[in-house]
Amino acid sequence: MPSGQFAHHPQTAAEHFRLSFFATIARLFEQLEPACGTSDVVVERFPFLGGYRDEMEPVSKRGVVTSEQWDDALRQWESAVVDHLPLRALRNTGPLNRLSEALWLTVGLSDEDPRFGLVFEDIQGVTGQRRPTLGLLTSWYGEAARAELFRLIGLGLLEVVNTDAPRLEWAVHVCAPIWDAVRGESWSPGLPGTNLKPVETLLPLERLIISEELRGRAALLPRLMADGEIGALVVRGPQHNGRRTLLGALARELGLGVLEVFGLTRPDDPRWKILGPLGVALRAMPVIVLDLAPGESVELPWNQSAGVPLGIVLGKHGGLGGTGFDRSLTVTLELPHRESRLLHWHAVLGGEPAEHDRLAAGFRLSGGTIRKSARLAKAQAALDGRSAVTPHDVRAASRTLNRQALDALATRLETAGDWSDLAVDNDVRRDLDELRGRCRHRETLAKHVGAGLGCRVGFGVRALLTGPSGTGKTLAARLLAAELGCDLYRLELSALMSKYLGESEKNMHRALTLAEELDVMLLLDEGDALLAPRTGVENSNDRYANLETNFLLQRLETFDGVLLITTNAFERIDSAFVRRMDAIVEFRPPEPPERLAIWTSHLPSEHQVDDRFLREVAARCVLTGGQIRNAVLHTVLLALDAGRPADSALLESAVQREYRKAGGVCPLRQRTNGNATRE
Repeated sequence: MPSGQFAHHPQTAAEHFRLSFFATIARLFEQLEPACGTSDVVVERFPFLGGYRDEMEPVSKRGVVTSEQWDDALRQWESAVVDHLPLRALRNTGPLNRLSEALWLTVGLSDEDPRFGLVFEDIQGVTGQRRPTLGLLTSWYGEAARAELFRLIGLGLLEVVNTDAPRLEWAVHVCAPIWDAVRGESWSPGLPGTNLKPVETLLPLERLIISEELRGRAALLPRLMADGEIGALVVRGPQHNGRRTLLGALARELGLGVLEVFGLTRPDDPRWKILGPLGVALRAMPVIVLDLAPGESVELPWNQSAGVPLGIVLGKHGGLGGTGFDRSLTVTLELPHRESRLLHWHAVLGGEPAEHDRLAAGFRLSGGTIRKSARLAKAQAALDGRSAVTPHDVRAASRTLNRQALDALATRLETAGDWSDLAVDNDVRRDLDELRGRCRHRETLAKHVGAGLGCRVGFGVRALLTGPSGTGKTLAARLLAAELGCDLYRLELSALMSKYLGESEKNMHRALTLAEELDVMLLLDEGDALLAPRTGVENSNDRYANLETNFLLQRLETFDGVLLITTNAFERIDSAFVRRMDAIVEFRPPEPPERLAIWTSHLPSEHQVDDRFLREVAARCVLTGGQIRNAVLHTVLLALDAGRPADSALLESAVQREYRKAGGVCPLRQRTNGNATRE
């Protein structure tokens, strides 16, 4: 229990600040009395100080009268307090000492009560200057104060109002977020782009769903961080995959909360200065959240003697530089395996874990995305009057997560249908079956190959669908997505490409990252526009175009999703891209049997086209699937306009129209029956 003059005061941070504030006012009286004569004259000159003196008298009734006595009694009181006292923590970790603490609190008088600004204005004799200057503080606290003041400015605890003035005329004020933390109040983020998580809100390490190997390593990290052997811990991995949760659990083991900081990518950002002191005052570990593209790096000027460890959240890409990283350690969190995904589904949906095995197998999502999707899917099922969550509910729920961000770069395509809708030859169908198998087993493939190959087999699948327009490449992509039960998004080149340097690469990286996180299939139509061969550098445009190609080559290497690329100009694709393809499916114009199957599947069931004529059209008219589709649509439109079913004459007219559009001659014999057609 505290003893001495303040033994009866509450053992709280707010009371500690209040007693320290009174000590500062006592020092202010001592600075003003030589010019005024007595404390009564000081009160006459500045009447509001009388109220503070009256408030301090009950506290000092046991003999605490001078600032030195206040300080001695305060140190005796705080030595017995076991709870966190921000001012004491700042003093113990280095930012403050006895002199700098007195200076800092004196500067903060105006922030606590604006009337103190009248005192500074009067003493300094400068109208409107209600902040203390370095000259005034040096005259009050001696020459040693000058060095301490510049040190506090360098640490960010003091900020200069008028940097254009001579240095001794610099007016200073305290850093507001640190001042608020020292006051012991419930702190709301005073810094832009920050979020404070108190220690009691963080999950304990034993409740995290992580691999046993990582759990064993994580159990050792708090001691290494507490001993200072690890100054910065970098956690890499996909978004929403428990990176911040892991850092929070480690902070909890250290008795710390977490101060998350976003958008801190520039070393000259003023927030860097105060992160260490603010973390000490808040008893929180700063965690910098970054999202970097391949080849992108940032300089982080972290002071490893800040008194608290630093956490950094990164994706799979990007690098770090700057001072203070000679004692950093990196931990990587991969997407959870099937067993871990099952635990995430069970944590939200409840019931028996086996009930959610289908969801764990069918959706390769991050832990955070699973939990968000599960909650939304559960609500969707409840709205439909069902208790069980289906894969359809989960897919609908996952579409709402980050959908706006993905919709800005890609368009979702419908994926209904089955393989009977695609008329291709046996070679193409075999290649598509192999591609489907590669997609189905992409998560387990590495476990079934030799050790020398397994480390180079990722979870991504990259396939090139090549062939003339209208041969079924896009339809095959839709059917493959439907077969795998995932959404298909077509990348929009107009949204990806930017005239600003580096923006195109960032857009492509963002689209691929979102596809990985949401487990959706991407379709890059007319991919030769992006995958063109690199050229000789004759001007800046060539140089930047080659940079974009190099970036995409590197990003495809690490892509963990399914990417389908279609092209009708295979010869215009860089050979380096071709080597990186896991599958190449060459679509060819359909032969007569395939064309007949397409005609049959596209025509309405009530059509009256003569079967012999339909076979003649399929045999003689060398049309692609896209052209057949257009011809059928035109036939149906003519039938609707004529008020009769689709028949041979209408079909012939539509076929001749397709040939005219292509600039060719229709090989069908001219029909002379009475069913003359019109267009």
